[in-house]
Amino acid sequence: MSGADSTDRPMTERIADYLGTALGATDLEMSGVERIAVGWSHETWLFDATWRAQGTQHRRGFCLRRDPGNALLRDLSNLGEQYRVLQCLHGTAVPSPEPYFFEDDPAILGAPFLVMEKVPGVCPSPWGREGRRFYQEAADRGVLPGDFTDTLVKLHTLDWRGAGLDFLGVPEPGTGFILREIAKWRQLIDQAVAEADLDPVLVDVLGWLEANAPSTDRFVLVHGAYRTGNLLIHDDHVSAVLDWETPCIGDPMYDVAYMLSELNREGTDLLSNLVERDEFIRRYEAGTGFEIDFDVCDYYHVLYSMRSAAFWLSASNLFATGRNPDLRLARTAWSVPVVLDQAAQRLGF
Repeated sequence: MSGADSTDRPMTERIADYLGTALGATDLEMSGVERIAVGWSHETWLFDATWRAQGTQHRRGFCLRRDPGNALLRDLSNLGEQYRVLQCLHGTAVPSPEPYFFEDDPAILGAPFLVMEKVPGVCPSPWGREGRRFYQEAADRGVLPGDFTDTLVKLHTLDWRGAGLDFLGVPEPGTGFILREIAKWRQLIDQAVAEADLDPVLVDVLGWLEANAPSTDRFVLVHGAYRTGNLLIHDDHVSAVLDWETPCIGDPMYDVAYMLSELNREGTDLLSNLVERDEFIRRYEAGTGFEIDFDVCDYYHVLYSMRSAAFWLSASNLFATGRNPDLRLARTAWSVPVVLDQAAQRLGF
């Protein structure tokens, strides 16, 4: 695509010009344009469009994600890879938005972006009062908890090789997957904090994780952050799995541990603020045929504490160095000692 647009033109005009060309459209009009203030890694725009092409009138909802270049997970979250993941998932049992276009030419919208289907549904944050109420009411109705679990089952029983997802990289059996994950998140830590300034607890946690990495040769498509808040909900069902920023081929217990972790809920015993623990375990094991290994999940709980520390260190560093003015990032430094304390308690410090 040619990028003739001037950067001082409104973003909506630039998006409309791009879509008109990409769709071979005439008389394209956008409505209901909304830049939603959720997520940490990319700008997200939602809108509807009407246009004519080949004599036929069309109407469709779109979601556009743009990489501003100064967001969280910027080195771990590639929009081109996300687009490819969505291409692989399209038509499978895993509910996900249909991908339409990906462009990495910054001349078009100033940064790489992808355009995908706007799927019906809502995505309440589980950390706010309204979100917690939404999921509690859904839990009381009893339909969404089962569908939420069944969607993870679909993800973990997907023929990922047949879908072409082996491009994500297939780890070596043994400790290959886990050591790769540790190295990935250690890279984010190193970008934010000089080695000499690392918290001693974090140093011990990193050493413990490397020394105690469990072995696995069972690999599935792992989402990496499967929870409420990363899913669209429509009529008490999961209409789409979102935020394909850290997927990998790896141990299914990695997602299961994230589900079981106290990091993933607030003010409730319900997993992901939604599903009873015993019901999740029963339904997940029956659906996948996998027996949950709670010892391995305990290991992953420590890894998730390290991962959370890496995330918050990176976030606070972005704000402190002036690369991102988002005030939400300013307060993330407070979360680092919290997650490190949780890790220390698990390790018996």
